[in-house]
Amino acid sequence: MARFVLWGTYCENALEKRTPFREEHLSRLQDLKEAGTLITLGPTEGSTHVFGIFEASELQQVRSLLEQDVYWREGIWTALEVYPWVQAF
Repeated sequence: MARFVLWGTYCENALEKRTPFREEHLSRLQDLKEAGTLITLGPTEGSTHVFGIFEASELQQVRSLLEQDVYWREGIWTALEVYPWVQAF
């Protein structure tokens, strides 16, 4: 398994726009965390960017998981970049 870093952006007024989808989003993240795929994920202060760390066999698996998320489908996340990550410590 490899680790991958997510860096993405939120839409304008994300805090308000995410409200109807938040429960579904958080429930799915909890499932990914329990499965060991999600290490951590969250917004930057001000909710302008999202950062996450995933563990998966390949980059496309992480991209697919992100694109299935309600925040992506509903335009709450506006850009997602995923990079292979080498954890030094």
